[in-house]
Amino acid sequence: MVTNSEVFMKEYKFYGWQTANVMPIAQRYQAVGTPRDLYDLMTDIWCEYSCAPRYRAQWSEENRTLGQCSITAFLAQDIYGGKVYGVPLEDGAFHCYNVVGDCVFDLTSEQFGDKVLRYTDNPEQLREVQLAPQEKRQRYLYLVARLQEKLQ
Repeated sequence: MVTNSEVFMKEYKFYGWQTANVMPIAQRYQAVGTPRDLYDLMTDIWCEYSCAPRYRAQWSEENRTLGQCSITAFLAQDIYGGKVYGVPLEDGAFHCYNVVGDCVFDLTSEQFGDKVLRYTDNPEQLREVQLAPQEKRQRYLYLVARLQEKLQ
């Protein structure tokens, strides 16, 4: 027998979507719901402006998550708590994702297509370091403001 929740369960493409059941800990974000719900909200927010400058030329509506990882991961941390970790990339940068208790999710993993990332034994990424560059902080604040508008 198929239950209603199985019938209406949308399939997502981001890493960890199947178990991304954590709920907001921040009062101002209670209306967001689970990371799947946040992903749905973010698909209307991610844009060329919020994309990291080095990836803007490749950003498209079809690859909305490109260049959005750190600012999205820290916004998710604001909402759900937990920690942000980074998968080391070949260019020396880190791809950020979230860990909340036993729940591991990466809202922007789609940008890598079929490439498999390793979500274990990665270094924690600190907000003070990741959001220190002014342009990145501005992109993060843009996401925060746009999400607040959607929640009103």
